[in-house]
Amino acid sequence: MDLHQLFVFTKVVEHKSFSKAAEDVFLSQSTVSSHIQALEKMLDVKLFDRVGRETIVTPYGERLYKWALKLLLLKDQALLDLKQGMNDFRGVIQIAASSVPGQFLLPKMVKAFREQYPNAIFQITQSSSKTAVEKILNGIGDIGIVGHEYVSDKLHYIPLLKEKLVLITSNEMEIKDPVSIRDMLKYPFIMRNTDSGTNAMIERFLKKNNRTKEDLNIVAYTDSGQSLMQFVMQGIGIAIISEIAAKEYAHRNLLKCHEINEYDDERYFYLVYNVNKTQSILSKLFIEKAAILA
Repeated sequence: MDLHQLFVFTKVVEHKSFSKAAEDVFLSQSTVSSHIQALEKMLDVKLFDRVGRETIVTPYGERLYKWALKLLLLKDQALLDLKQGMNDFRGVIQIAASSVPGQFLLPKMVKAFREQYPNAIFQITQSSSKTAVEKILNGIGDIGIVGHEYVSDKLHYIPLLKEKLVLITSNEMEIKDPVSIRDMLKYPFIMRNTDSGTNAMIERFLKKNNRTKEDLNIVAYTDSGQSLMQFVMQGIGIAIISEIAAKEYAHRNLLKCHEINEYDDERYFYLVYNVNKTQSILSKLFIEKAAILA
C-alpha cells in the first residue's frame, strides 16, 4: 500500500473535495483522482460517492481514513526515531488562525519553533475565529490560533496570551481618556463582522451596560482587521480592537489608542485542536510548546 496515496486520500476526506485536496498537496486534480482510483482498485472497494458536486466518503472510506491516519503517524514516528537529531525532522503544520493572533502572535511563535525545528513548514490560513474553529472541527487544519472559545467536546483549548480591548481613533480626533460608552455613541463606528472573537467581546460589553449594537452609529463592517484600522486612520470612524494590534499602530504614530471606561474584561488567545484528529509528530511538538512559544 502506497503511503503517499494514503496521504492524498486523507486530504480528499478532510476537504470533501478532489480539487481542494489537489490544491492542498500541490498536485493536479487528475493525479489526485488517479491515486484514489488506484487505492479503490487495490482494495476492491469504493471509497467515495460522487453525488452531484458533493464528494461523500463511503463507510469503507471512513474505515480506511482511520487506518490511514495511524499508518501515516507511524511513518512519522519511524522517521523521527531514525533521525540522529530532531532538528532534521521535516513536515507541514496546517494552522487556521483568526486575524489578530494570525498577524501579531503567530509569526513570533513560528520563528521560535523554527529555531529549534528549522525544517518545519507552516501552511497558514486566516479567517474569523468561528471559521478557523470550524476548520479544526472538520479536520481541515491541524491547529487553530483564535481569540474566542466555541465549546465542543471535540475541541481542546490551550490559553496562550491574555489581553483586553481598547478604542482606536485617527490622530486628528480628540477624545478624552478614558472613553465612555456615551462618548462612543457620538461617533461613526467601524465594526468587525459577527464571526470575529473581538465582535463577540464588544457585544458582551454592550450587553453589560444595557446597550446593543443598534445603539452604535455603525458605518461599515469588515472581515479584515487591517482594513478596519485603515478606515480609522482615514477618519471614517472609531473602532474597538485588540490592544496588541492597537499598540503596534499607536507606537508608529498611525492612530491613537484609548482606554475604555469601566471596561475590565480580559480575553485569551487560544491554541485549539481536535482531540479526535491524529496529529503528526511535528504538530504534537508545536502543541506541547505553544504556551512557551507565545
